[in-house]
Amino acid sequence: MALALTNARLFTREGLTVGHSVLLEGAHIAAIVPAHSAAARGAAVVDLGGRLLLPGFIDTQVNGGGGVLFNESPTVEGIRAIGAAHRCFGTTGFLPTLISDDLAVLATAIQAVDAAIAAGVPGVLGIHIEGPFLSEARKGVHDASRFLELDHDMVGLLSSLRRGKTLMTLAPEVTSPDVIQRLADAGVILAAGHTDATIEEIDVARRHGLRGFTHLFNAMSQLAAREPGTVGAALGDQDSYCGIIVDGHHVDPRVLGIALRAKRHDRFMLVTDAMPCVGASESTFQLQGRTIRVEDGVCVDEQGTLAGTALDMGRAVRNAIALLGLPAAEAVRMASEYPANFLRLEATHGRLAAGYRADFVIADEGFNVLETWIGGERVAAA
Repeated sequence: MALALTNARLFTREGLTVGHSVLLEGAHIAAIVPAHSAAARGAAVVDLGGRLLLPGFIDTQVNGGGGVLFNESPTVEGIRAIGAAHRCFGTTGFLPTLISDDLAVLATAIQAVDAAIAAGVPGVLGIHIEGPFLSEARKGVHDASRFLELDHDMVGLLSSLRRGKTLMTLAPEVTSPDVIQRLADAGVILAAGHTDATIEEIDVARRHGLRGFTHLFNAMSQLAAREPGTVGAALGDQDSYCGIIVDGHHVDPRVLGIALRAKRHDRFMLVTDAMPCVGASESTFQLQGRTIRVEDGVCVDEQGTLAGTALDMGRAVRNAIALLGLPAAEAVRMASEYPANFLRLEATHGRLAAGYRADFVIADEGFNVLETWIGGERVAAA
């Protein structure tokens, strides 16, 4: 039966809309109509009590959640558990993210994501392969002993996902422009990260298919007076996309404010870089044999190196409003429409509009997530 979601304040591309109903047919939005429209007759009514109705959040960097790390559980059930943890915070679409690991683990992870999509695990949009083709100089918490040069022989494996999107973070300096071009031509979405590349190396990679930058400012060559580095390349390029971690720890909010003034806002995406602690009670977890502890909301290893985050997308949106001073509508777009555009899902995801997936979030005045719907079904409630 068709559903009519009524008595809500809708965040659409046109702005905050009231006095309308959202009609759902199956997994999609059939129409947005005036509240008392004849088109809604015969539909089952869901009264949202004046709450906010937001497009569902899309997170392109999810290492884990619910006590599960994707590297340690590259299985359908592992992906299912991670997704269940994150949808409580408004995430309706995500990329399970594999940090640098052995190629056998990488192959298993790709197969698991393909199987998860085939099995209909809610919210899985593809995979994010973050390494092992990275720079040791900017390794962060990644295990550099697993790093590899990226050559033509790897293209088949890296582009082997049959269902969903493949996002790959790489350091352009550890491969060649030809390999980057081959991956882009095969449909892999490419982002620079954990890279010590010069601006010239980034510019060449951009011309050969590089599309964006992973966790801007973190684990990349910085902006300096005579060497703009990866950060300078990212901020100077108005068409590339940048993932940003807005947790108040990874990047000073004032620095992110400078970035937002340098570049068009529709090229920024909120990401969590979340670890197993999201949606779990444990304050420690294991990462490839190392103990990671969560202190005051920050994940660090034994040496104090940042190791992902304890951030969820709901909090990322609230932080973008509170810490960066963004209008609420823009913060919501950075969590929904803009990542959908980055993943080339702009025709189906990231908006409240007719024909789009019925993936959305119901929130209160403070943008606290109360319910999450995926494919027209309520999958989480506070």
